[in-house]
Amino acid sequence: MSVSLGKVTVTMWSTLLVALLLSVAPMPEHLDVGRPLWLALVLTFWAINYPYYIGLLTAWSFGIAQDVLYGTPLGQHATALTLIVFLVLTLQQRLKVFPLWQQSFALLVIYGLAQLVLLWLSTLSGMRPDLRFYSVPVGVSAFLWPWLYLLLDNVKRWRGFH
Repeated sequence: MSVSLGKVTVTMWSTLLVALLLSVAPMPEHLDVGRPLWLALVLTFWAINYPYYIGLLTAWSFGIAQDVLYGTPLGQHATALTLIVFLVLTLQQRLKVFPLWQQSFALLVIYGLAQLVLLWLSTLSGMRPDLRFYSVPVGVSAFLWPWLYLLLDNVKRWRGFH
């Protein structure tokens, strides 16, 4: 069964836009420190399952959009998301065969590296982020990965492509 490029593209971009909105949606302050890395999670899903549709340019574009929405220096989140997609695409064949819990541990390392890059870029730009909770989104994202994977996999099946 052949999948139309348009169907995959519309679904992919729709989920990425929802992830972008979730990444800037208002949350209570005490929960905001653990906000999952929604855009990184959704980009990771599509990069694992459809590596030919997701690339570094897509990650960079959504990262620039996230920088604009957050009001951070341009390129900060774009660099981190590009690093995530690069590492996921590099490890895509291995990640695809891992069970979800092992994927979570691998993504914990990848997202941790991206957070370190964000911390480094924030420090270079003169901002002093609060280091006490800087790694909390990484753990929350790794914990949510299996459920988000299953949700997006169901969306993929509902839309009629495997």
